[in-house]
Amino acid sequence: MSVSLFGRYLLTWLDYSAEEIRYLLDLSKKVKAESKSGAVLRRFEGKTLALLFEKRSTRTRCAFETAFGEEGGHPVFLSTADIHLGVKESIEDTARVLGRMFSAIQFRGFKQSTAETLAKYSGVPVYNGLTDDFHPTQALADILTLEESFGSSAGKKLCYVGDGRNNVVRSLIVICSKLGINLSIIAPETLKPDQIFMDRCAPLAAESGAKIRVSPNIDDVEGADAVYTDVWTSMGEEDKKDERKKLLSPYQVNRALMNKTGKPGTIFLHCLPAVKGEEVTEDVIDGQQSRAWDQAENRKHTIKAIMLATLCK
Repeated sequence: MSVSLFGRYLLTWLDYSAEEIRYLLDLSKKVKAESKSGAVLRRFEGKTLALLFEKRSTRTRCAFETAFGEEGGHPVFLSTADIHLGVKESIEDTARVLGRMFSAIQFRGFKQSTAETLAKYSGVPVYNGLTDDFHPTQALADILTLEESFGSSAGKKLCYVGDGRNNVVRSLIVICSKLGINLSIIAPETLKPDQIFMDRCAPLAAESGAKIRVSPNIDDVEGADAVYTDVWTSMGEEDKKDERKKLLSPYQVNRALMNKTGKPGTIFLHCLPAVKGEEVTEDVIDGQQSRAWDQAENRKHTIKAIMLATLCK
């Protein structure tokens, strides 16, 4: 069965089959190989991309702009200071206008409903560059990095340590459930993933054979092929910084925790930016087991693959 994603939007991996995600991973590997070979291609020539940002970004913005621009496309950055995004003009009307002027739209902001509205009314592919609910482009880069290290991701054990409720974790739960990757979320009881969402993903995991577990015990990193963490205080929760630091300090990814895996080949993952000395120690993120910088680069290759699949026949 051939896969065609032309014209599709990406708001969450819940909307994609395992076969479609697998296609995008394979295309990402091809795109990365092209980049390393020095090939100059112009597959987005004559196309335009609106980049809507409510939240600041380094990797997401740079990945979308460079991936689109080096293929001959024209990306246009638009912050809330530049356009009437939900202020004076409705999201629906902004979507209608942008859809008539641009080939595609990227949205990075707060509400998942904003991304959904843009997709519903624009008539062009819309890419979720991060919302409070999901971070799908990050998760695809995470799995590409896992596969570059181990060849295959199916059956591997990925342990996420820290705040278990954030958009990265939710996206990992979905993509791991679809692809048969075993995911352990190690978090304090008060920062566990939402049970309703876990129940929604349970049938996906049952179909693929993935084991998705939640535990407050850091000893459960034993046997992990990869240990993943993120900042303790997410964007928009800065007022909870002291509370989170106290709650999550026992979950710091340090050398002792990495040793608990019992595997010298365990890799370390982080979506960045990192607060070194809080969620991860400097010797781990800058050490030989770290693949955080590969992850950051892979944001570009996976995002280019997503746009190629949805914009080019």
